[in-house]
Amino acid sequence: MLTRKQIELLDFIQKRMARDGVPPSFDEMKDALDLRSKSGIHRLVTALEERGFIRRLPHRARALEIVRLPDALGAKGQEPAPVRSASGGFSPRVISNDRVSRPRGAMSVVDSPAVELPLMGRIAAGVPIEAISEVSHHISVPGTMLSGREHHYALEVKGDSMIDAGINDGDVVVIREQDTAENGDIVVALVEGHEATLKRYRRRGSMIALEAANPAYETRVLPEDSVRVQGRLVGLIRSY
Repeated sequence: MLTRKQIELLDFIQKRMARDGVPPSFDEMKDALDLRSKSGIHRLVTALEERGFIRRLPHRARALEIVRLPDALGAKGQEPAPVRSASGGFSPRVISNDRVSRPRGAMSVVDSPAVELPLMGRIAAGVPIEAISEVSHHISVPGTMLSGREHHYALEVKGDSMIDAGINDGDVVVIREQDTAENGDIVVALVEGHEATLKRYRRRGSMIALEAANPAYETRVLPEDSVRVQGRLVGLIRSY
């Protein structure tokens, strides 16, 4: 039997993993449940882990994995199925290469024909670097990671500004090409026509905030005409 707060937290974690492919931070959990401190979140997470609903993976930041859901949220005893986002596209998922088992926060990926995507080079998750337009090589990804017939491409991540979102230096991100974004989306943003960066997108009136997921980096707030969205994160490939 779970308490109301435990169910609320599990529901929030599940929805954020379906949307972003990685668990929320403890600060985000605290805000979502309207708690005063993160100690309350630590107690809830520990209780959920002791009851077998989530698993914490050692030595990894934000390393939570949903093992099963209570009847109030889904089929008991089963792992959550991949979920489609409100826009109809697949939610971001993490896959690994053949050197390691399933990584942190990842939902199971159903076997499907591989699709070759162009790897366009590197994208900055840190200080923005020059925009990249040339294809480095191609990379195979599961077809289930892609959404519909939209164009997709891949980029290698350089830097650690998105590490608290589960995106590490050296990861390859799968991007769905689009020129619009909703608040909270992780996007490829072209800044002032020549700098490309991977950040979380927030609109603040006529300004655009590009938020890092690392407290060492400040949020950049820019006029909307200085920022052009070039795609949204839909998947992540990790090498170990």
